[in-house]
Amino acid sequence: MGTIKLVALDMDGTLLNERQEISSENAMWIRKAMDAGVTVCFATGRGFQSAVPYAEQLKLDTPMITVNGGEVWHRPHVLHKRTLMSPEMLKRLHELALSYPECWYWAYTTMDIYNKEKWIEPASDFDAHHWLKFGYHVDDTAIRDAILKETASWGGLEITNSSPWNLEMNPVGVSKASAIRELCTLLDIDMSQVAAMGDSLNDIAMIREVGLGVAMGNAQEEVKAAADVVTVTNEEHAVMHLIRDYVLKG
Repeated sequence: MGTIKLVALDMDGTLLNERQEISSENAMWIRKAMDAGVTVCFATGRGFQSAVPYAEQLKLDTPMITVNGGEVWHRPHVLHKRTLMSPEMLKRLHELALSYPECWYWAYTTMDIYNKEKWIEPASDFDAHHWLKFGYHVDDTAIRDAILKETASWGGLEITNSSPWNLEMNPVGVSKASAIRELCTLLDIDMSQVAAMGDSLNDIAMIREVGLGVAMGNAQEEVKAAADVVTVTNEEHAVMHLIRDYVLKG
């Protein structure tokens, strides 16, 4: 592993504590990394709208990866690349969700976020929107597994999760890893010079592909198995530990 020049951070369950806050310790060490010339970026399943307030809080004028890599931003509000999901695929995912009354679902467009309680109007006009991602939340493991099996059989999807109870769907080839590869080209650095940290299946690809892949102490077991290092939980300032002990090495 060479010198780390880019730190890619998942947000929920990683940078953020259980109250959705960035601890002052994490914030301080992000600032130290930036002052040392290291680029710190978010790599999140969140849409831009719900991620950007945290970038503003940290005064980060750096690239952002949102909706699991569906959008790559040069910096806040300046889009570099966006990968859309076809309205046909989105309609199919939505119809499957409707066939399971127990299932809660949500979807991101480039403009908004929709869910079971608040769907598009008119409900059948999928072509009127630019879709990015679809998600299912199911507490029942058997039903979640059935949805996974069905959608995986279609092809054309990158299927991950952001918690053990959900499934997240992006167009095939879209991941936080593909977005980081894109950023490496922009920043003229190598994947070996990247550290990435996360807790869920949507973090596995980037954790495997970068120079230093870090799993949270609260990560799902598969994520820990894929990582170079397993750190403390999101309640224990894990970002501070990563930057202090590995990126700036004390």
